Amino acid sequence: MTDTSTPESSVSASSEAEASSATAEETKTSETVASDGDLFRQSEIAADYVEGLLDILDYDGDIDELVSAGRPMVEVVGGRLQPLVGQRGATLEALQELTRLAIFRATGSPSRLLLDIGGYRASRRKELAAVARNAVEKVKEHGDPVRLEPMSAFERKCVHDVVNAISGVQSESEGVEPNRRIVVRAAD
Repeated sequence: MTDTSTPESSVSASSEAEASSATAEETKTSETVASDGDLFRQSEIAADYVEGLLDILDYDGDIDELVSAGRPMVEVVGGRLQPLVGQRGATLEALQELTRLAIFRATGSPSRLLLDIGGYRASRRKELAAVARNAVEKVKEHGDPVRLEPMSAFERKCVHDVVNAISGVQSESEGVEPNRRIVVRAAD
């Protein structure tokens, strides 16, 4: 048997440079924003995964897959879906993470998939907008910072979006998961 391997000492500097360049190129490619086709593919993978879960759990629901605001989304609509949302969306958040893992397993890339069940996220977004506006009013009236209850990342983003659209106030997150919360205060 003939040894065809190249000893390490004979590897040229140009080969090392090419390998380094290829690694840098792969890093750039993996950091590149996914195309709409890639995002839709992620939503299809997610829809298949969620459909399998619904079958196992014997729940009925219509599944819509779409891409919105540069993000893959899956919406499940139907009756009797509240147990899949759970208390304050906890089960929904867990299902979303499992679905993201399924996408990662299929594509090798992390996903920013947003899963909604029974319109929970849309209605929660409206509630959070009201909470944010109320906090802004208190800050403007009294001048003291307002600390909101701990929230999920989705919920915090909804509040930040509302607060950032209003002049004279700002918001920031503080704390560590699962007790991370938003503080609304007067802008500096």
